[in-house]
Amino acid sequence: MKIVGLMSGTSYDGVDVVAAEFTADGDTLRMRPLGHRGLDYDDALRESIGALLPPAVTTIEAVCRLDNAVGEVFAAAAALGVELAGGRADLVVSPGQTVFHWVEGGTTRGTLQLGAPARVAARVGVPVLADLRSADVAAGGQGAPLVPAFDALLLDAAGGPRAALNLGGIANLTVVAPGAPVLGYDVGPANALLDAAARRLLGRPCDLDGARAAAGRVHAGLLSLLLDEPYYAAPPPKSTGKELFHDGYLADRLAALGEPVAPDDVLATLTVLTAATVAAECARHRVTEVIAAGGGVRNPTLMGRLVELGAGRWRLRTTDELGVPAQAKEAYAFALLGWLSWHGLPGAIPSVTGARRAAVLGAWTPAGPPHGATPPAPPRRLVVVP
Repeated sequence: MKIVGLMSGTSYDGVDVVAAEFTADGDTLRMRPLGHRGLDYDDALRESIGALLPPAVTTIEAVCRLDNAVGEVFAAAAALGVELAGGRADLVVSPGQTVFHWVEGGTTRGTLQLGAPARVAARVGVPVLADLRSADVAAGGQGAPLVPAFDALLLDAAGGPRAALNLGGIANLTVVAPGAPVLGYDVGPANALLDAAARRLLGRPCDLDGARAAAGRVHAGLLSLLLDEPYYAAPPPKSTGKELFHDGYLADRLAALGEPVAPDDVLATLTVLTAATVAAECARHRVTEVIAAGGGVRNPTLMGRLVELGAGRWRLRTTDELGVPAQAKEAYAFALLGWLSWHGLPGAIPSVTGARRAAVLGAWTPAGPPHGATPPAPPRRLVVVP
């Protein structure tokens, strides 16, 4: 079964596209990666997404316009994925762009992703699975993270506690250990605050390769203020996003510090914030190995900090060594979730999300009859029978 997986994370810089072929062999599922690409959002679309994200005030009209604009990009990405699949796919998993994750008192009340799945289905002519988080939320879960289902199948816990780390806008951790339930949760910001600082202080979308952070010094006062964030002390299950860690959040902390901090020092401090919060969780679970993926693995300064903090405790490597491109891991994970939903199998793990039951994820947008099937003749009239 060939599946196209799409993903756009909290960094909202574009859509990752993968194609994979899945074959079931008893209780083993084999995934053959068929390729991956990236499709960037243009500047205007990125600005539109940023203008709508919390704590910004928006309108229903803006949400509708953005839903369809993002949908067009996801449709183009899906078409690219079908090409990667050799011109034919059985389904597309299009989770959309998260614009709000509604959490009150540690309980997720709702979640909203935009991406007009009907536009995707119309473009590629195959069924589309979208809205993957809502079923878990309805079952009392956080609706995130969902990637631990992929991690739990990929990682072998027999060799001791191991962790899968995703460094996107938010840092997510999955922990597998012998005889223990799978754990997974959002640790805190990875690139979210770093990118916010780069835009605010450098006028750039990011600190490329962590170069400015490498040139700076950690500001102890700012780091202490940032580490006081209550989210870090909250027990899992928990999830977060740009509704907490956004530009205004950073601006408030810098203002509360009451003294100027050089841009490079801010970036150095935020890099250590991410590394320190991740390392603390890895130490808490006593993991022996951390396998990283996501855009953050391209930041040598961040990765270097993680290596330093893990020295003598755990080894750091990337999913590339397991055959999964680090930049496309989440898209491959969503392709797997599509396979599970297609077969009526749950994709959310209750020990991760806190749900009352394991939910089959997503809502289907059909695209006509299955491949090769002959549709029935259209009806010409309706007869009501007693």
